[in-house]
Amino acid sequence: MICQTTRKGQDCAFMTSEGCSYNGGSCYQIVEACNGCNRVVSYETGWFCAKYPEPEKKWKHGNCNLATHAASTVTEAKSAKVNPIKASKRGGGK
Repeated sequence: MICQTTRKGQDCAFMTSEGCSYNGGSCYQIVEACNGCNRVVSYETGWFCAKYPEPEKKWKHGNCNLATHAASTVTEAKSAKVNPIKASKRGGGK
């Protein structure tokens, strides 16, 4: 249905005939970490994410998975400690 609360005129999955069914009755504005994202849209009522109704929850445990401006960080696995005695036995047969 078409949103009648914060993002007026846009298609919204949470809109019902009784109004917005999302937690609190409307979408939440973006947080500071969302600045620079391509999914941020300006409406009369403020700046909102075009894909998610509550952006603060997406940033709670790190980067938002929908963010177009934040690069995902891949951590390399640290090499495990090697027992020198076993290592010498493995390399000794060559």
